[in-house]
Amino acid sequence: MQEGIPQKMDSLDRVVKPKTKRAKRFLENRAPKLTENTKNAMFIKGGNASSTVTDALKDIYALKKPFAVLYKKKNVTRPFEDQTSLEFFSKKSDCSLFLFGSHNKKRPNNLVIGRMYDYHVLDMVELGIEKFVRLRDLKNSKCPEGTKPMLIFAGDAFDLSENHRRLKSLLIDFFRGPTVPSVRLAGLEHVLHFTAVDEKIYMRSYKVLLKKSGCKIPRIELEDMGPSLDLVIRRTHLASDDLYKLSLKQPKALKPKKKKNISHDAFGTKYGRIHMQKQDLDKLQTRKMKGLKKRPAEMKTGNEHSPKKAKLG
Repeated sequence: MQEGIPQKMDSLDRVVKPKTKRAKRFLENRAPKLTENTKNAMFIKGGNASSTVTDALKDIYALKKPFAVLYKKKNVTRPFEDQTSLEFFSKKSDCSLFLFGSHNKKRPNNLVIGRMYDYHVLDMVELGIEKFVRLRDLKNSKCPEGTKPMLIFAGDAFDLSENHRRLKSLLIDFFRGPTVPSVRLAGLEHVLHFTAVDEKIYMRSYKVLLKKSGCKIPRIELEDMGPSLDLVIRRTHLASDDLYKLSLKQPKALKPKKKKNISHDAFGTKYGRIHMQKQDLDKLQTRKMKGLKKRPAEMKTGNEHSPKKAKLG
């Protein structure tokens, strides 16, 4: 751990009153909100990092931009033994996601992916790189910066194993990008595919090509864009069930208000139940037409019940 970090953390915990409008906007941006900002990720290189780890951090950083911060200097820390340094950088850069890369004899080409809750480490998963294809090794066209990817997960392990389930949630949190109200077909350009087989995770990145098909719906082809990683799960640091539920808790203002007599079916169709008073069908106004007029027989039966008036001579 670097010297001087605890003092800096104490200074960050103090309440600072803004002196300029720019500082005020900066503090308001970091303040808690009902709808939080898009999560940023920080990319940190350990004290000893191989060229494979360095290139992997740079390539994943290129996929995550502009919601990412890349630290170029080395940071001597071990996330599974001491998380103080990561929590300090999280508070400094306002990042709730991180990717830490290191390399040593015991754990070569090592990546630690994790996320924060209230600037404290919530989940961490250590992954080892067994095979890596760089972004620059494939000469195909790339997606523009800031493209929101489509995430695909394949493999029964993501549903059966608790470690894989939490890793899937972590990967969705890491790569999903900003929340958008609508989607444009031409904007669906990037696909990230994760396959789980035993303790290995295969990550592939594709560019979507929309080609002519002779009808309104285009023909879709996937072109390998890079980077591609074959990863193996090594160690995990998962939050307890109580802390995990607390991190998922939403404020009451965001919860939808329950409306009476309204229901939805499996397809999302909205149904409403209306309560009305009993209607008197005898007083119902209908269209005046010949077919609805009373017949002579009905008029006679009606006259029998009505009192007759005597004629005066």
